[in-house]
Amino acid sequence: MKNPLKLLERKLNSQSVFSGRLLHVYKDKVSLPNGEKTTREYIKHPGATAVLPVFKNGDIMLVKQFRYPMAQIFYEVPAGKIDHGEDPEITGFRELKEETGLIADHISYVGHFYPSIGYTDEIIHIYVAWSIEETGNNTDDDEFLIPFRISFREALKMVESGDISDGKTIISLYRVWYWWEENKPFDI
Repeated sequence: MKNPLKLLERKLNSQSVFSGRLLHVYKDKVSLPNGEKTTREYIKHPGATAVLPVFKNGDIMLVKQFRYPMAQIFYEVPAGKIDHGEDPEITGFRELKEETGLIADHISYVGHFYPSIGYTDEIIHIYVAWSIEETGNNTDDDEFLIPFRISFREALKMVESGDISDGKTIISLYRVWYWWEENKPFDI
């Protein structure tokens, strides 16, 4: 099959199965490229922003956070959902301050990715922040985390050892590392 348009599925109808604070689950009936009918279950997500702060000495700030579905503590890049109508960059500034108590003079878009294309439309935008100032922790009332400062190189070693295993954090670390090597706002 050489024509990619022949891969497209067509939505016939859509049924809302669950609507929560963050996630909305749907079950759609679709027509496949061969004309057969089937169902697709998926989750609508508002999207998120991940922002990696880089200090002048080459350190970065991650956070340690307990994640209920996995029942364990993870090292993560500061991140959070995009509020309705909010620009992803604004989400980055907000989440940086809320999760780490840091504010940044500079923030740049590095790219985006789709963490689970088989069952959700979630998109995560990645930013890098520098020229950082500490203001104190401003976490939400239902959010418990510990800021964790580490050298960028040590964080990459933690990915290789498996100590950092969160997908958004792994992708953000590598994407920012390559962006930094190309753009070099300052040497780390």
